[in-house]
Amino acid sequence: METEVLIIGSGIAGAVAALSLADCGIETTVVTRAQRAEESNTFYAQGGIVSEGENDSWEKLKEDVLRAGGGMTNPIAAEILAKEGPNLVKKMLIDRAGVNFDQKNNKLALTREGGHGEYRIVHSTDATGKAIAIALTEALKKHPKIRLLTGFTAVDLLTPAHQSEDRLAVYEPLSCVGAYLLNQRDGTVLKCIAKHTILATGGLGQVYEFTTNPIGARGDGVAMAHRAGARVSNLEYIQFHPTAFFHIQAPRFLITEAARGEGGKLTDAEGIPFMHKYDPERKDLATRDIVSRAIYREMMSHDTKCVYLDLKSYISKEKILLRFPTIRETLLKYNIDITKDLVPVVPAAHYSCGGIWTDAQTSETTIINLYAAGEVACNGLHGANRLASTSLLEGVVWGKRAAEEIIKRVENKTAYVSQNIGRTKPWENLNNPDPDPALIAQDRRSIQGTMWNYVGLVRTKERLARARIELGHIERSIEHFYQNSKTNDELLGLRNIAKTAVLITEAAWENKISAGCHYRE
Repeated sequence: METEVLIIGSGIAGAVAALSLADCGIETTVVTRAQRAEESNTFYAQGGIVSEGENDSWEKLKEDVLRAGGGMTNPIAAEILAKEGPNLVKKMLIDRAGVNFDQKNNKLALTREGGHGEYRIVHSTDATGKAIAIALTEALKKHPKIRLLTGFTAVDLLTPAHQSEDRLAVYEPLSCVGAYLLNQRDGTVLKCIAKHTILATGGLGQVYEFTTNPIGARGDGVAMAHRAGARVSNLEYIQFHPTAFFHIQAPRFLITEAARGEGGKLTDAEGIPFMHKYDPERKDLATRDIVSRAIYREMMSHDTKCVYLDLKSYISKEKILLRFPTIRETLLKYNIDITKDLVPVVPAAHYSCGGIWTDAQTSETTIINLYAAGEVACNGLHGANRLASTSLLEGVVWGKRAAEEIIKRVENKTAYVSQNIGRTKPWENLNNPDPDPALIAQDRRSIQGTMWNYVGLVRTKERLARARIELGHIERSIEHFYQNSKTNDELLGLRNIAKTAVLITEAAWENKISAGCHYRE
């Protein structure tokens, strides 16, 4: 298969890039491992997306981003987001895709979240990501210049230096010419040749035992890019969301930060608030790293498995029903009514502030013709800690910028074209046995448990040293397993989880300075 641009991932970053390219007449192929195109990290985002408040300015937003980032934020990226982001929310999401955000008095309804100095977050009740994902997917399906493929898992990137039939290609500049794609329906692997490739694969929360991320957030993009030779950065900065629903029989369902933005407070089992002890000024609206560690310390000091979120005492029942219907409906399945009961919560792995290194101006990686946008990328915007509700906006801004850079190069005919673009090797379909699902499940649990216990919210030299040994051994075992088994989506995910876990651990080991969500005792 050949295409002008291949986009791996159909969330907000990939969709905005695809629409921007296709609207300029450029043939674009979007692939996702999910069976439904709207299934992505974007779909599960609850709280909202940063726009512009009534007395707001880009300078104020930039300052909040920098303040949250623990001294590690790239000021160039922060300024780009602050200047361009709010306008693109209107242009790409409201006008182009037709997303219906909540309104109040015929204007966009605004809320505030932790770390923000202004009310500037727009939302669609407590299912903002769902509204965005559905609207963007419909726009993708309707566009004549977009080919949308579901149920296709990217195996590895195509780089002539690694996969050309001409051995002299190793002397070319390192470039990307597409990817190998697994068709989950029949198990075949096809070669997709593309002049430009954008990675928009989302997050990596499934590396951890407890996460708010969906099943597909396996670090696929980071792992593929690293194997191809791309630079990665800031992977030690894994943000743990402070408030994931805690129940022995439930997954770690996210309780949006907007619940505290609207007035909810973190408390002990008696309903007594505690955040004033950790951040007297901002209390429950402190940044996520501070709130998560506060919860951790409360749990340790009182030997409890969770803390609680109190909405009922601080937010009217009418507002709870209006603002958080999805959360209420979900928790009612576990006999918890957020209009009457305290909600048990714990931190859970939520967001990677690092990823594939990209140029903040163009979304380019260190591999020619390979771009990255959204959570998989790292242009330095989040530094050591992401500001609430900037993740969706980041996807819009740098998905758009990746598309604009490609458009410019196509129109000016300045894009680099490898001499070996058409000479990459076809996939070798070896007669290997199907991978044992029990081995996949056990290896996955081993990695997730190691990461949660040793490379989690609070890290120590001893824990990281143990993680390096155990993860290094299991990654080598999994690579042997992969080479001697038939390729399927679950095995590819396991391979990528192992690689990503090792990269996070090595980054955490090397960085001995606590900042933001990388905290070493």
